[in-house]
Amino acid sequence: MTEQPLSELIRALARADWDAVDALVVEIGQHGLANGLQIIGAAFAIAVDQRFGPDTTPTDVARWVADVRAQNKGGEDLPALEMEGLIRAALGEAELVDSINPETALGAELFMLGRFLLEANLAPAELDEFIAEAEQLAAEHR
Repeated sequence: MTEQPLSELIRALARADWDAVDALVVEIGQHGLANGLQIIGAAFAIAVDQRFGPDTTPTDVARWVADVRAQNKGGEDLPALEMEGLIRAALGEAELVDSINPETALGAELFMLGRFLLEANLAPAELDEFIAEAEQLAAEHR
């Protein structure tokens, strides 16, 4: 599988083009998720690092998750504890993801990555840099 659908998925998240996101997730799923999970995980980790500083507390993370859930129609259905665990794991508490179902983790990471990208409002060149960094980070961990 080429990485093109994965970079397009990140671009669709940044545009909040949920129809494209859904179609790309299906396409990626048909070709196997291993590389997709690595690149999405890398992009998520980078976005978390950019959004939250080193002095972030669990309360800060919980507040952000609660705000995101409140701002989105159907947000109450989003898995709050898993979302918090994924963010905190990206910030260094890796053990918090041990009990999270991989499908739940992927869905939550995609949703939150979209939110992080919307908040960051990256220019096209910045988004290209972000994607390149995520691809490089994922390649280093293969």
